[in-house]
Amino acid sequence: MASFSYDIEIPSLIPAAKMYKAVVLDADTLIPKIMPQAIKNVEILEGDGGVGTVKLIHFGEGSQYKSVKHRVDAIDTENLTHSYSIVEGDALMGGLESITYHVKIVPTEDGGCICKNRSIYHAKDGFELSEEKIKEGKEKGMAMFKAIQAYLQANPEA
Repeated sequence: MASFSYDIEIPSLIPAAKMYKAVVLDADTLIPKIMPQAIKNVEILEGDGGVGTVKLIHFGEGSQYKSVKHRVDAIDTENLTHSYSIVEGDALMGGLESITYHVKIVPTEDGGCICKNRSIYHAKDGFELSEEKIKEGKEKGMAMFKAIQAYLQANPEA
């Protein structure tokens, strides 16, 4: 099995703890609210939101995919980290075993933060992941982060 990975770092003026809350802790309700074309809703199938929780994410009408199963692998609210994997669904394109994401929100001296995200695609033998699909994944991740950032800026009480 081959793996492909990429890293994204996105700076923000939003404080780290607030961004972490939105990107990780409130994402299941926040993203369908602000980006319903991307994610329609999220159902918890197993668990309480902590490690081992399995969620079914239904994509919105703007997505080429229908749904995925998402497993929480690690969550550390003190260090502002979160790891999860897509373990089932059409977003795996028939050639991926899973996609794992490692998110870390790092505070910056100016009171903002940097969102660091490593995406690791675990491919089945013989599957080639195109540069176009990798670029598409990066762009979707950045768009979601920027939408959350814009929401937090427009709604400082959130």
